[in-house]
Amino acid sequence: MNAKEEFIQIYKENIHREGADAFLEFLEGPHSDFFTAPASTRFHGNMKGGLCAHSVHVYHCLKDYLDRQRVKEIYKMSYSDETIALVALLHDVCKINVYKKGTRNKKIDGQWQQVDVFEFEDDIPFGHGEKSVYMIQPFMRITREEAFAIRYHMGFSGSDPVNNVGKAFEMFPLAFALSTADMEATYFGNPQLDRVD
Repeated sequence: MNAKEEFIQIYKENIHREGADAFLEFLEGPHSDFFTAPASTRFHGNMKGGLCAHSVHVYHCLKDYLDRQRVKEIYKMSYSDETIALVALLHDVCKINVYKKGTRNKKIDGQWQQVDVFEFEDDIPFGHGEKSVYMIQPFMRITREEAFAIRYHMGFSGSDPVNNVGKAFEMFPLAFALSTADMEATYFGNPQLDRVD
């Protein structure tokens, strides 16, 4: 099963609220490149289909984090399968339609060669996590904790004031869990998911 097939399977098995089908139709439709877009220009998932593969990887990292005995028994963190799937699979929808194909010169074996690259060009500069929330909400209602988790999934590596991030993590533990899962998926990629075909 490739990343797109797995994404759709997880989505359909877990996300059932009103508007979920319409949002999936948008993701698969002609106005979205979610399933073919990279996840970044130069780092994690910087290949065709990287955004989808990264989102599936974040889902698995989040599930594993929340399954830890310490997290369940001491931190009392418990979320529905729907919430887990929604925040993990959709945290980066802000990256839809922002990566364009380009070229740059790169020295390979002592010779300058033109190589294909992805360039970032955002026509809706609404921020990162907040843009994902903004894109989801016209389709379906999300809870306050889901919204804050998606909004602050960049954690302390984003450009938000550290006090805001810390307060969000205190108020909404799911935000911390999603941020942790996103960091794990970003820095320890999953070669089994890093494919489209």
